[in-house]
Amino acid sequence: MKDGFLPVSRADMEKQQLEQLDFVYISGDAYVDHPSFGAAIITRLLQSKGYTVGIIPQPDYRDAESITALGEPRLAFLVSAGNMDSMVNHYTVAKKRRRTDAYSPGGEGGHRPDRAVIVYCNLIRQKYKEVPVIAGGIEASLRRLAHYDYWSDSLRRSILLESGADLISYGMGERSILAIAEALDQGVPVRELTDIPGTVCKVRSLERAEDCILLPDYRDMVKDRKKYAESFYIQYCNTDPFQGKRLAEPYSDHCYVVQNPASKPLTMEEMDEVYGLPYQRTWHPMYEEAGGIPALAEVKFSLTSCRGCFGACSFCALTFHQGRIVQARSHESLIREARILTEDSGFKGYIHDVGGPTADFREPACKKQMTKGACPGRQCLFPEPCPNLKADHEDYITLLRKLRALPRVKKVFIRSGIRFDYVLADKKSRFLEELCRYHVSGQLKVAPEHVSDRVLACLGKPRHAVYEEFASRYRKTNERLGLKQYLVPYLMSSHPGCTMKEAVELAEYCRDLKYMPEQVQDFYPTPSTISTCMYCTGLDPRNMQPVYVPRDPHEKAMQRALIQYRDPKNRALVEEALKKAGRTDLIGYGPKCLLRPAGSGKGRGGAPKPQVGQGRDGASSQGRGKNTSGHKKKTIRNIHRRSSQK
Repeated sequence: MKDGFLPVSRADMEKQQLEQLDFVYISGDAYVDHPSFGAAIITRLLQSKGYTVGIIPQPDYRDAESITALGEPRLAFLVSAGNMDSMVNHYTVAKKRRRTDAYSPGGEGGHRPDRAVIVYCNLIRQKYKEVPVIAGGIEASLRRLAHYDYWSDSLRRSILLESGADLISYGMGERSILAIAEALDQGVPVRELTDIPGTVCKVRSLERAEDCILLPDYRDMVKDRKKYAESFYIQYCNTDPFQGKRLAEPYSDHCYVVQNPASKPLTMEEMDEVYGLPYQRTWHPMYEEAGGIPALAEVKFSLTSCRGCFGACSFCALTFHQGRIVQARSHESLIREARILTEDSGFKGYIHDVGGPTADFREPACKKQMTKGACPGRQCLFPEPCPNLKADHEDYITLLRKLRALPRVKKVFIRSGIRFDYVLADKKSRFLEELCRYHVSGQLKVAPEHVSDRVLACLGKPRHAVYEEFASRYRKTNERLGLKQYLVPYLMSSHPGCTMKEAVELAEYCRDLKYMPEQVQDFYPTPSTISTCMYCTGLDPRNMQPVYVPRDPHEKAMQRALIQYRDPKNRALVEEALKKAGRTDLIGYGPKCLLRPAGSGKGRGGAPKPQVGQGRDGASSQGRGKNTSGHKKKTIRNIHRRSSQK
């Protein structure tokens, strides 16, 4: 039954005349049949190849019987925590429990367990001892080898061992899941599947993993985290599907976790096929009474035009998950989907986004990447754009023009982010004007993250002067067009490399810009990023040089408060931070001061309170939470684009 939802109960199976399913997919998310949800893509793809698939969304993790809702599958259970790592979903950077869950009915929390992949796999093993279990999704993908776990402050084993799964399908899983399905369907035992690209398996002997690079032993990494930094960088240099090598991580003399090279990127035709499957494009009807699934609102009228990112920011896990090679859909595919959006009864004339991890990346960074891969020892944009980089927005401009011309489309927004250094690298300089004229509604959000070049080097971001150049060009372009549009810079506190000195420097920049961010992103050490490796080890794995790491929660609070120094509730923290940094010169009555002296009756600094749009170079004084377009503010930053495909 390809024109409806996949079965979620025995009653559904009976209606579809299915006695046994080939695959049962266990998901930590509610069931939303939309291509921004990894579960929908993988299940629809399997269905399109003739397999029968059912979904058990958010089973009761306290009751093993909930796993039996669809019976024993013929081929395998597929397990995912959902579009987010379950720990990130549940906890703030301060490790406080979140009250809501945008991927659950009505936004209600508590529908999935911590470490969902481990819990679900163990539930399956309680009821079905022999059925193959394949783990995937972003939680399994980014924990596929030994990894630093922020929530327990420990180096944890591969999730393959902790969960008891047979295989991990990592990254964007279309190719690997079809290879697994074909092998299982042909009767190949799951233990024999040791060489499928895009998978991680466990073996008792390296005879089953020839030509592999041997990583440091897990036991040695636990004793010496420098070993973990060394291991991480080997992994980082072997994420490319063309040049990456097979890796083996020892846990004992008879236990190795083997990571096969990544799956090859999809061609444009394959991308079109994946996004053209018969999705229902909404949540399952069983959630109507609860008010639906809030996460869908962020993507319902958006288009995924690409995946992959060669930006390689240190704090982003895209290199380990989607990879550095950009893959794009054709104009025809995107226009077909846009027409579907315009026919929806809830469509108001606005396409909310056309993009991916980075909206303006529509092709690989250079010609060789689709045949020879990304360079393992250098970046495409950092610290400077590579001479071989092909910075060209012409295809994206043409696509946006076609979408704007569609009937019923009033405006096409770009909200998934642009790389301002990539915009500057495009010598044609047509994109910025097109962006300002048609695709910004009052504010453009960009991510310089910091102002200190020392911190920016740790972040993997361009020098501050590059952002200043972009801000100047943005302001001049809007002035020429007669538009009042502003920049909203995303800023990050407490990233490795940021001492109190650099935190004060960032606060002074906000002062000079007359910018008061409503929200500040405190660095969150999520699995499988360079920044998290720095946080764990105190070393930059790229050069093994020591890096200062602000770990103390109180210091992190001070760094965050400095950026929001005008907020009266932050006064005590800001004053303490300035004293610690030896910058009491910023406490006083002068125009450069951040704080009035204690007892003066005023908590703010000498600069006047900023108003919306006052900032230098067109910077808006509004923070991340405000969106002048009138649409619902974005609370899930690029999660769908960066999420797993299984």
